[in-house]
Amino acid sequence: MRESPVNGPSTSENAMKAVLASASRYAMIHKVMRDAIVNGTARHGLVLLEAPLAELFGTSRVPVRKALDLLHDEGLICRFNGRGYLINPQGLAMEPLRLPLSHAHLGLNGEDELVDTRPLGERIVEEIGAALSTCIAFGHYRLDEQAAADHYGVSRAVVREALMRLRDRGLVEKEPYSQWLAGPLTAREVTEDYELRACLEPEALRQSAPNLDRELLEAMLQRVLDAQDSAQCSLEAIEQIEEDLHQRCLAGLQNRKIAALIRQGQSPMIISRIFYRLLGIGADPAMLAEHRLILELLLHGAFDAAALNLREHLQRASQRMLQRLKVLSVLPEQPLPAYLHKIS
Repeated sequence: MRESPVNGPSTSENAMKAVLASASRYAMIHKVMRDAIVNGTARHGLVLLEAPLAELFGTSRVPVRKALDLLHDEGLICRFNGRGYLINPQGLAMEPLRLPLSHAHLGLNGEDELVDTRPLGERIVEEIGAALSTCIAFGHYRLDEQAAADHYGVSRAVVREALMRLRDRGLVEKEPYSQWLAGPLTAREVTEDYELRACLEPEALRQSAPNLDRELLEAMLQRVLDAQDSAQCSLEAIEQIEEDLHQRCLAGLQNRKIAALIRQGQSPMIISRIFYRLLGIGADPAMLAEHRLILELLLHGAFDAAALNLREHLQRASQRMLQRLKVLSVLPEQPLPAYLHKIS
C-alpha cells in the first residue's frame, strides 16, 4: 500500500487502520463490561446507553454498539421498554436504574484505563508472544493463523505481521509455504543459546561500553540494588534488569547481524517468566550479584574486566537455567489459546 510523501497515508490505508482500531476497541470494551457483569461488580438493572458508554470509554459509538450486541447475545443484558439495555444476567423482572454512568457503576476503579490504547500491532505481538513463551516450554506447537485472527478480532495480515516480528525474536518459525511452528524448548536449545551469547555479548559489550551514558549505568545499578533489597521482585523489574545488561548495554553494537543473533538467543527469559508466573519465583540472587559486579566495573571504566565477567555470568547462568528447565518438565501444561495446537 503506497504512502504519499506529501499527504501521508492514503485514504484507504487510513480506513483500514480505523477498522482495525475499532475491532480492537470493541473487543476490549466487551471484555471490561463482561467481566464487571459476570463478577457481580456492575449494578444490576443499570441502564446502558451507547453515548454515555462511548464517552466513558473514550471512543466512538461503533465499538460500543458491537460490544453491547455481544453482551445481549450472551444474555448478560436485555432490552426493555425504553432506550438502551438493562444489566440483567439472570433475566429477572426489575425496574430500570437510570444513573449517570461512571466507573463505580460498572464496578471499576476510577483510575483504571478502560481501553488499552496501545497500537493494535503492539498489543497483538505482546499477547501472541506471551502465549508462545508459555507453550514452547511444554512441547511442539502449530499456530493457526486464521484462528488467531478470529481470536483477537483482527485480520490475518495483522497476525502475520505480529508473527514475523516474533520470528525475529526466535519464538516462532516458518518455512515458505509451511505452517507457523513453535517449540519445543529443550536443554540443547538453552545450552546453544547461552554458548552463542557467551561468544557474542562480551565483545558487543566491549565495543559499546565506552559510549554508555554514566547516568544510564547508575540507573541500571540502582535497579539491581533495589531488587536485592526487595523481598519479592516483580517480573517487570526482573525483565528490566535483564534488558539493561543484555540489550541496552549492547545497543551501541554496529554489526546488525550479530545484534540480531543476540536478540534471538533469549530462551532463558522465557523460562524465567514461566517460573515467576507458575511458582512465584523471582530474581535469582546470584544473577543480581553478577549483574551488579558488571555494572560497577562499567562505571569504573574497567571495560575488559566487565566483558570477562559477562562471559562468566552467562556460563553460570546456563547451568542455573538448565536446572530450572528440569523443574518445568514436571509441571502441568498450562491453558493456551485455541489457535495453538500441540504436535508433540
